[in-house]
Amino acid sequence: MQGMPDREVAPEALPLFRALSASKRTDLLRNAIVHGVASGTVLFEQGDVPNFQLIVLSGSAQLFGRSTEGREVLIEAVRPPDLIIPAAVVTGAPYLMQARVPEPSRFLLINAAVFRAAVETDPLLAHAVIGSLAQQFRRMVRQVKNLKLRSSTQRVGCYVLALSKRQGTPDRAVLPFEKTLIASELGITRESFSRALSKLGRSSIRVNGQTIAILDAPRLVAECNPDPLIDGADTDDLVV
Repeated sequence: MQGMPDREVAPEALPLFRALSASKRTDLLRNAIVHGVASGTVLFEQGDVPNFQLIVLSGSAQLFGRSTEGREVLIEAVRPPDLIIPAAVVTGAPYLMQARVPEPSRFLLINAAVFRAAVETDPLLAHAVIGSLAQQFRRMVRQVKNLKLRSSTQRVGCYVLALSKRQGTPDRAVLPFEKTLIASELGITRESFSRALSKLGRSSIRVNGQTIAILDAPRLVAECNPDPLIDGADTDDLVV
């Protein structure tokens, strides 16, 4: 079960293009493709060299890391209007993660070589890409702090609070992915995720399938200690 779908972002309205001249924006879009994909599609594999800069227009993409032994973890979910791993595209380096699509989604694809050339020659585009990289770096720092500074129960509780805020429903949160994937993103096992929900269920929440009712928000906050420097967002997009 997925959360509410995001409204599609028109390519010409992407924040990446806002500061560009009309001619530069036209040049990039002339070389671009809008591509719709079904749930379960693999966009690229870990270790692939980028052929395109992908930008999420609607839906989402999940980024997974895999060990040589085959263990896989969800690193993060990328939503509109974010770029998917621009660091690999700009440097021409192999992807460090695999990208899979958990729901029907649409992406803007700009040829990687064309995108790199445009970044090299247009300071405004370079500035926009630096801004995207900075936001992604800050998300990763928040994630590391979440993993290292909190117990599993605190991580789960803060995840529920952040998800409720993003969905605009203070009294509930609808889990956007299956619980095994969410547990992986939070750095815990599926069993630990269930135990944390059960523990919080004694006082402040009630779980019904993918829907978590928040029965006592102040108590949930007191138990989990949300922190704006971990759970906050630098933009209106809250990535969970």
